[in-house]
Amino acid sequence: MSASPDFTTRRRVLAAAGALAGIGLVNGRVAFAQPKLGRVAYGQGSIDPFFAAGYVALKKGYFGEGGLEVEYLNSQSGPRTNQLLAAGQIVFGATAATAAPALTLAGKPATLVFGFDRKLTYANIIVRREDFESGKIKSLKDLAGKRVGATQPQSSTWLMALYLMQKAGVADKVDIRPLGDLATMLGALKTGSVSASMATMSMMEQARQEGWGVPIFDATTESSWNEFMGGDVPGIAALTLQDTIQKRPEVVQAFVTGLVRAQDFISANSAAAVTDAIYDDYLNAFPREAIEKTLGVYKETVFLKDNIITQDAYDRMTAVMGDGRQFSNEEIKTVPYDRCVNMSFVRRARGL
Repeated sequence: MSASPDFTTRRRVLAAAGALAGIGLVNGRVAFAQPKLGRVAYGQGSIDPFFAAGYVALKKGYFGEGGLEVEYLNSQSGPRTNQLLAAGQIVFGATAATAAPALTLAGKPATLVFGFDRKLTYANIIVRREDFESGKIKSLKDLAGKRVGATQPQSSTWLMALYLMQKAGVADKVDIRPLGDLATMLGALKTGSVSASMATMSMMEQARQEGWGVPIFDATTESSWNEFMGGDVPGIAALTLQDTIQKRPEVVQAFVTGLVRAQDFISANSAAAVTDAIYDDYLNAFPREAIEKTLGVYKETVFLKDNIITQDAYDRMTAVMGDGRQFSNEEIKTVPYDRCVNMSFVRRARGL
């Protein structure tokens, strides 16, 4: 039976409409939509400008332009991010780079796929101005017999508190207190529940601007950093389970490419422009001036502009994790760079 002319016409119109559904206009030009890769959950371990690449990628729609729908959540801490990743409740996490070897040693092989920075931006220590100006606490050694705030046991802030106290020779005399998230840590220091706190730069800037806080160790300065660390160390990184890389490499590539594009936006624009892009949606819990100043410093001295974590940097990080602080040196030997780091997705995104 032959189709009527009207039916044939309708069929052609519908077919044409279906074909056009994959076509859009970008800057007045025809552009074909990227294939849909599905939806993934992405957890960032706290709210802080050191996650700027993640915020920019979300705000600018870079993940979506690569065909990936990303559901963002604040996973509140490194340990919780790791738990969510290990349980399959998120596909990607951004937290301390120590997470990949730690998860791998725990039987959930994980891989760092994107580097945010070249310093541990949460490895600063602040105290109350009154204690500093009175001479009560002027240096790390003065923390002997006192309480220092961190997020959670075995977290990156806890690890760096222990490492810095050991370097200062007072580790056995300091009580490192797990307090939860970054906001709680700042509040505990301000009210005197602890004598010092680990802090991100935005926390330092907020305490300075409010007039009550002073850093006694500032990791953002090259001299302090090199004295204690000796070179680049990955602080924050994006990671996923090795199983995801093996089974869904195209999803990993789309995710990493979105972050790379975000880093390029950050590198190409002023701190004020980056703040304009992400402040209202993601960072409005902090004073805007503090965020812009922090981003300015991060752009100059902290952010990893090519997003490639090198073996030397990774080895410095695992050295901090070893010596019994988190793991034995024998355990650390089982999680070398090649097992826990995969920079091929960044290199591909950058055409390297």
